[in-house]
Amino acid sequence: MKFKKHYFRGHVPDGFSSLYTAKTINFAASGLLGIFLPIFLYNLFEGDFALTMMWYLIGSLLYMIVVAYGAQFLDKVGFRRSLQISAVLGALFYLTFYFMDTGGSIRYLVPLSIIALTAWRMTYWLPYHIKFTQLTDKRNRGKQVSVMLATASLLGIFAPIIAGTLITKLGFDILFIIAIVLFLASGIPYITIPRTHEKYSWSYKETWRQLFLKKNRTIVVPMMADGAENVIGVVVWPIFIFNILDGNYFEVGAVSTLIIGFTIIVQLLTGSYIDGKGKRKLLRLGSVLYSLGWIFKIFVATTFHIFVAGIYHSVMKVFTRTPFDTLVYEIAADQGHYIDEFSTLREMAISMGKALMLIVTIVISLYTSVVWTFVFAAAASLLFNILYVKQIHLIGETK
Repeated sequence: MKFKKHYFRGHVPDGFSSLYTAKTINFAASGLLGIFLPIFLYNLFEGDFALTMMWYLIGSLLYMIVVAYGAQFLDKVGFRRSLQISAVLGALFYLTFYFMDTGGSIRYLVPLSIIALTAWRMTYWLPYHIKFTQLTDKRNRGKQVSVMLATASLLGIFAPIIAGTLITKLGFDILFIIAIVLFLASGIPYITIPRTHEKYSWSYKETWRQLFLKKNRTIVVPMMADGAENVIGVVVWPIFIFNILDGNYFEVGAVSTLIIGFTIIVQLLTGSYIDGKGKRKLLRLGSVLYSLGWIFKIFVATTFHIFVAGIYHSVMKVFTRTPFDTLVYEIAADQGHYIDEFSTLREMAISMGKALMLIVTIVISLYTSVVWTFVFAAAASLLFNILYVKQIHLIGETK
């Protein structure tokens, strides 16, 4: 897949096209199941919200513990092969859910699903972030981030309503089968990604020491906030609206489709603005307006409320997510040969933020309404601004 020059400045590496193609296929799979997977688990655990959150908590903690080993694994197999392996592991992850839904033993399949998810994360996220950083440049990075996010939104227009219809008529099995096929297909474009090699120079102990160093807080804290806010949006919000809509899968998908449809043009325009002007100014304004969206969601009680709050929040997310991701990749690019160490800290911090927020969510759900988790999500959104602090080499030395 080639990109038109009138949007990007100059030549865009062919490797980026391959990475984009693979990611697009992943977006198609996650678009179908993204909003419905938490609902599937919620129903699987017979409406036990705390138990559903526990599944996500265990997954986040396990990944946080083993991700440094994943970085060392990359040294042995390489980035391209690791991404190819991740395609198989992603398919295996959804295969466990297919058998859960057909009467398989939950006692064995639930732990297996967490292990498969962790293995996929280990082999996917680190090489993906590293390759994306290497295949982007300062002139186009905001636009390249926007293209990725806009593609996710474009697929998201159709995926939720298609998924809701399929679940209503055929059940979850068909979605898991489609996801398995798509994940296996995503491994094909990785074949043409250029080979690169980065030597991971830290030990497992040193990685954890770096995570808690004071000089690294300006990247660790925003990444923790990113993980914390994300888990509310990806896990809690879908279950919340599912209950408001009385378990109507089609309505959940239809409302999600309408909301996403309003954001694509805004997303692409934001990419052009970011590459031409200040990212930090946009992030500062966007994060404040985005955090207000979580406060508005506390008062959601009808389908119309979901629609209005969802549109506002999705548009504000564009003005927050795009500059935030662009800044993170720019900081990563500044790390030189420490790009894999930086990416490892990023993944550990995100998982730690998710785990902490999930613990808070479980406690809140035992005593009051889960809508109060939205306040914590709003606060986490504001912490994105800590990324303002300008430090060119955040993790360039180990001592």
